[in-house]
Amino acid sequence: MSQPLQNINISAPGFRGLNTEDSPVGLDPAFASIANNCIIDKYGRIGARKGRDLLTTAATPLGTSAGIAGLIEHTDTTGGNTVFSTGNNKIFSGTTTLTDVTPAATTITADNWKMVNFDYHCYFFQKGHVPLIYSDHVGTLEKLSAHPTYAGTAPQGNEVLAAFGRLWVGDIAGDKGTLYWSGLLDGAVWTASDTGSIDLTRVWPTGFDEIVALVAHNGYLVIFGKRTILIYSGATTPSTMTLQDTIANVGCVARDSVQHTGTDVIFLSDQGVRSLGRVIQEKSLPLRDISKNIRSDLLALLSTQVTKLASVYSASDAFYLLSFPDAKQVYCFDMRAPMEDGSYRVTTWSNVTYLALARLADGSVYIGDVAGISNYTGYYENGATYRLSYYTHPMAFGDSSRLKMLKDMHVTFIGGQNAQAYVFWSYDYTGDYRSQALSISAGVLAEFNVSEFNVSTSQYSASIIIDKHSVKPSGAGTLASIGVEVLIDNDPISIQEINIQALMGRMV
Repeated sequence: MSQPLQNINISAPGFRGLNTEDSPVGLDPAFASIANNCIIDKYGRIGARKGRDLLTTAATPLGTSAGIAGLIEHTDTTGGNTVFSTGNNKIFSGTTTLTDVTPAATTITADNWKMVNFDYHCYFFQKGHVPLIYSDHVGTLEKLSAHPTYAGTAPQGNEVLAAFGRLWVGDIAGDKGTLYWSGLLDGAVWTASDTGSIDLTRVWPTGFDEIVALVAHNGYLVIFGKRTILIYSGATTPSTMTLQDTIANVGCVARDSVQHTGTDVIFLSDQGVRSLGRVIQEKSLPLRDISKNIRSDLLALLSTQVTKLASVYSASDAFYLLSFPDAKQVYCFDMRAPMEDGSYRVTTWSNVTYLALARLADGSVYIGDVAGISNYTGYYENGATYRLSYYTHPMAFGDSSRLKMLKDMHVTFIGGQNAQAYVFWSYDYTGDYRSQALSISAGVLAEFNVSEFNVSTSQYSASIIIDKHSVKPSGAGTLASIGVEVLIDNDPISIQEINIQALMGRMV
């Protein structure tokens, strides 16, 4: 008597992203156990992330070990754009050539600058350092105290926010609980009737906390402590602003993890990556977060991280990136829409040391590292190939008590002309994967290979390749795991579908 064949069809592999929290047995096959150097594309498939195109021609100004630690784009009154960066205890302008613009007689001992644009000026603040300003009419970076309208003494804080018509500064050496604000429409004025400060030690709901980050959201001034969030209304008139809400036991642990998406604020807490909107709505459920499917792994990295984190939100790419430079790993959160439980789909990018991230006005994402400044574009990693990896969780094919013998697998790829791919399979958690190499074809780019059907303006793109491969696995076990790896070599690729057939054997 013939034995039954059981089929599993994964029509959009990795659609739900990584899940390393839940028990892998019986987990939805749309979750991945490994999803590395990839994104969830707009069609819900695992696809290759883009690479980096190095813009900096010489990293000599960065020394032998330092890298670009901070990035910002400044737009002047004429619409011209200048990229400023920090590193090696210096401040630079430019991308191809890093020009040292550090003001004379300025001593810099750290690269933890927070930079903001305000009223066509670019401000630089860092704890224990004199604030700096770039003004269009001057054309050079200078000490804030040298600015013609400078008055009073500007605080030397690690955090600065430009909002509600003024600058707000906090996290000052020896004074982590006081928030200062500048004069209206002038970030150089710190002594006037409309300047001031507020002592937050009186309002922290847990009794003590310290300012980590500041953000303006929905007309409110939001102050992140490490374990607390304070929300003030009426910040357009700071002297009369009122405490609208407090959220205890949830805070921000990394200043540079905070990103405004336009409708929400994303930040890293000691419980994972959180959404400010969700925290406000669900204060009674503090353990819910958008990183719940990889929370333990993320927090393990956080516990060992020494170098400051970096992050960026890109609307055009629909992702939030959170970089852990010490581990050479980035978490990529797909921000198109949350899943049913409020979490977001997430993948990882490995062996990348992103020290700084910034989104430019034209939508470009710039990356700072030891080599200088790169643009997130193309499908080369600064001229080198890299590897996309996708692995399923162990699959029982509906019956974990029976032996399975994988008989046939069909893997469908979109794109990846001439790419080298590999399909892996193993049984019963052994990690002893067997593999088969595949070569994705160059493809026939037109149905009849004539110009009428092979032009870029046609309904079906002339450059899209759909390639289906059949693999004949071997071996047997009660659970089966499948993996696909692709060498990304200057061409985008997505995994469209994996169709697996297994012969169901005896009970074990």
